[in-house]
Amino acid sequence: MSAPALSEPQVEIGFPGGLSALVDRYDGFLLDQWGVLHDGTRPYPEAVACLERLRAAGKAVIILSNSGRSGRDNEAVLASMGFPRGLYDHVASAGDDAREALLERSEPAYRDLGSRCLLLARPGEDRLASGLGLTLVETPEAADFLFVMSMDPDSQSVAGWKPVLEQALRRGLPMVCGNPDRYRVHADGTLHEAPGLAALIYEEMGGSVHYHGKPHPRIYRSCLHYLDRPAERLLAIGDSLEHDVAGAAQAGIDAAFIAGGIHRGDLDWSKDGKVDPESCRRLFAREGLQPRYGLSWFTWG
Repeated sequence: MSAPALSEPQVEIGFPGGLSALVDRYDGFLLDQWGVLHDGTRPYPEAVACLERLRAAGKAVIILSNSGRSGRDNEAVLASMGFPRGLYDHVASAGDDAREALLERSEPAYRDLGSRCLLLARPGEDRLASGLGLTLVETPEAADFLFVMSMDPDSQSVAGWKPVLEQALRRGLPMVCGNPDRYRVHADGTLHEAPGLAALIYEEMGGSVHYHGKPHPRIYRSCLHYLDRPAERLLAIGDSLEHDVAGAAQAGIDAAFIAGGIHRGDLDWSKDGKVDPESCRRLFAREGLQPRYGLSWFTWG
């Protein structure tokens, strides 16, 4: 999916030393979680301190995540990594966005979707589809739609799900994707498959997919409503060009790109852990997406 660049081409991309150089320009911040605040196992150095400084400056903060888990589940994950609840106002997750759409059934794609759901998720995570009036089924033959929400890369893969996708496609089943991330960066820097990759494969096979989370507009509308601030007074901070930068662009929100996340291996770095701005510019040009700012890491500076 292509998206317009966040800033007009003639606007120079800034590479400040940290968030302190930007904080006075914005009233609210939309922060990605995985790849910005933590690596899935532990917080990045200075991430907690940077959030503390943001809050001390009186800034509104939403954690905007493509996780299929609920906001409450994500709060528990953040707390386990040392991010106290007082460091942010709200967690907006792609999973909650999808569940809300399925519960309300107000949008055309959901009105006649049916209630028999084949859930694609980590083992033991049936709760991701609970409270929605759905009947969970085991096979595409018994389903009205597919609901892809999470993936355990140690025991599940897109290749393993391929037979299910093929059967679903033969029946013309639509898919709801509540976690559009295609890959996620592991603590060691390697990339692991994520649920959005299954959705992409299904779409490429000819299936119909209804996406939630970044870069899709519904979740940004929710964030703008929650914050009650104009888009031009917000800054989105994320490590994915395809999701964080593209999504902010379409919502009219400035974006700061974090180089140390999913694109880390595509960039050049100094020995002291600073990204080379020119390597960022080459990446942005190659992907056709331009953030307003580039930062090595989520630090105050």
